[in-house]
Amino acid sequence: MIELPVVPDVSAENKLKKPNWLRVKLPIGESYKHVRGLVDTHKLHTICESGNCPNMGECWGAGTATFMILGNICTRSCGFCAVATGRPEAVDWDEPQRVAEAIHLMKVKHAVITSVDRDELKDGGSTIWHNTIKAVKALNPNTTLETLIPDFKGKKEDIQRIIDAAPEVVSHNIETVERLSRQVRIQAKYWRSMDVIRTLKEGGMRTKSGIMLGLGETKEEVVQTLKDLFNAGCDVVTIGQYLQPSKKHLPVQRFVHPDEFAEYREVGYSLGLDYVESGPLVRSSYHSEKHVIAGLGQKEWKKQD
Repeated sequence: MIELPVVPDVSAENKLKKPNWLRVKLPIGESYKHVRGLVDTHKLHTICESGNCPNMGECWGAGTATFMILGNICTRSCGFCAVATGRPEAVDWDEPQRVAEAIHLMKVKHAVITSVDRDELKDGGSTIWHNTIKAVKALNPNTTLETLIPDFKGKKEDIQRIIDAAPEVVSHNIETVERLSRQVRIQAKYWRSMDVIRTLKEGGMRTKSGIMLGLGETKEEVVQTLKDLFNAGCDVVTIGQYLQPSKKHLPVQRFVHPDEFAEYREVGYSLGLDYVESGPLVRSSYHSEKHVIAGLGQKEWKKQD
């Protein structure tokens, strides 16, 4: 099978040589073609494509995709993200039903939905979020659902709309350590994101967050971030390698060895986090069907030890 580099060649800006553990296989197969057809037919956006996810071939080949609602143009300009920044198009109020129908046609047992930031909207897009979750659940009562949401500027009424719709898992990514947050997530705030997770947990949600490594953080800072997430009420954490989408984005400071990712997995479980997914190619929705099950991660970790 042909192998491709995970991200475009940015060697002119970044002299680091990509290690062999950061290679993925070319997407092929009938299942991949089936998902590709559904996405195109229903005019859906996926973070798999917009975010240049290295696991797209594996996930689409398994018949799953992470849908991105509220368009594919973000109002924020984070230094790490491949999603386009600009003025978004008008809200499509038919989108929730189209997403629900696509998930129904895919016949998946677990679905993931995310979105761009829509800071220009009074509700931050939370009404469309609520409608989409309800539509998916109405048409797919046996499908579990993870929602990877923006921070909604910390507005409790917008976060409450997500809680009221009651997806099985609600994720909000912290992305990086506190010291680097201002550089990496220009319009976001570290402690505001922690408050979002705390609000979700207090609302009875199973909570999740994600961290990227390789942006210049120290081991001590990563451990502190895991502690902060645990204290905020986070249940599930994903940890993966940052990969530079283009020359315009933040450069990779280092490629983190798989053994170091394994160390963070041990730290996370030792702190009491319920599920820790840690590895170079791990992304927010990778193996997310397992993250729904409370206690599974801790059980597997203790059994492994």
